[in-house]
Amino acid sequence: MNEVIAMKGGGYYSLATLGAKHVIDGATPLVLDAIAAMPDSRGPFVFADMGTADGGTSRDLVERMVEAVRRRWPGREIALVYTDQPRNDFNALVGTIHGAAPVDGVFPLFSATSFHRQILPSGGLDLGFSATAMHWLSAKPCDISDHVQAVGASGAELAAFARQGNADWQTILLQRARELRPGGRLVLVNFCRDEEGRYLGRTGGVDMFGTFNLIWRELLQAGTIGEAEYRAMTLPQYYKDLTEFTRPLTEPGDPVHKAGLRLERAETRIVPCPFAAEFRRKGDAAAFAKAYIPTLRSWTESTFFAGLDVSRPAEERRRIIEGYYAGYEQRVREAPEGHGMDYVHAYLTILRV
Repeated sequence: MNEVIAMKGGGYYSLATLGAKHVIDGATPLVLDAIAAMPDSRGPFVFADMGTADGGTSRDLVERMVEAVRRRWPGREIALVYTDQPRNDFNALVGTIHGAAPVDGVFPLFSATSFHRQILPSGGLDLGFSATAMHWLSAKPCDISDHVQAVGASGAELAAFARQGNADWQTILLQRARELRPGGRLVLVNFCRDEEGRYLGRTGGVDMFGTFNLIWRELLQAGTIGEAEYRAMTLPQYYKDLTEFTRPLTEPGDPVHKAGLRLERAETRIVPCPFAAEFRRKGDAAAFAKAYIPTLRSWTESTFFAGLDVSRPAEERRRIIEGYYAGYEQRVREAPEGHGMDYVHAYLTILRV
C-alpha cells in the first residue's frame, strides 16, 4: 500500500470517528447471521479484522462475535487476528485490545500485512471482516490535475483510478479466497457510490471533497504551496459502485468466482454524520466545527503532509497543515448549514464454497 497512508495514531482515530463505529455497529447483524449460517467445524474459530486501525471502532462488534461463537460452539477457542498496513499505530492497537479484560480461550494476534496480500495460511480463516478500509489503493495510479480525490476526476485520470480500484478489489478477494475455509464468510463494509450517485460527504448540502479541494487550491493561489504540491495531494482512494463490487462474485468466468467466492448479500446504506446531527439538535456552530474537523483530519492529514515538498523545513510543513485545517474549521463555524460527513457504504456478505 502507498507509504504515505496512515491513520492518526495514539487512539486518535477511534476518538475522532464516531460515525465509523456506527457503520460497524450496523454490520454486527450481518456478522451474527454469518456465524449462524456456517457449517460445524473443529479447531479454533479464526476471525480477522482487516484494516482495524486502533481497534476501537470494532471492539463492540468483536465482543458480540465472540459471544455468538461461544453460544454456538461452547468451549471452542477463538483466534482474533487484527491486521493493518505496517505504518499503522500498532502500539495504540495493542493498547486497545489488551486494555480490555482478558477472556479465557480468546487469543488476540496482530499482523502488519496489508489486505492486498495473503495474511493467513490457506484454508485457515472462518470469518473475515473489514470496514471503511478497502477503498485505499495499493498504489496511486496518477495525480489528479484539478481535484484531491477520484470523485472529482474525469477522463483518463478517472479511468486510471477505476482500473486500479477494480484490480485491487480482485486481488483482495482472491487473497481472501485462499485464506477462507469452505463455508467461511466475509462481511465487508466499504465506501461506495450508491445508486443515486451519493458518496462520503456528498449526500446533499456542502460537498466535503469539494471543500477539501477548494481550500487546498486557495493555498496554491495564495502562493503558500506550489503546483506540484497541489497535485501531489491526491488521495489514493477509489469508491466503487455496487456493480463493481459484485461483478467478480457473480460472473462465472471471473477469477474470483472461479476461486470459490459467492455473493450472499449486497446493499448500500447511509449512516448520518453524528457531528452534524448534534449540531442540528443544539445549534452550536463553534462546537460543531471543533468536533467535526478532527474526523476529517484523522484520515487525510498524512496524505496532505506527504504532498508538501520535503525541502521545506518540517515546522513549515506543519504550519501549512495546521492552517489548512484551521481554514476548514473556520468555514464550518461561520456557515455550518449543510456541512457533514454522512457515510455511504456497500454492505456485502460473501461465502466461500
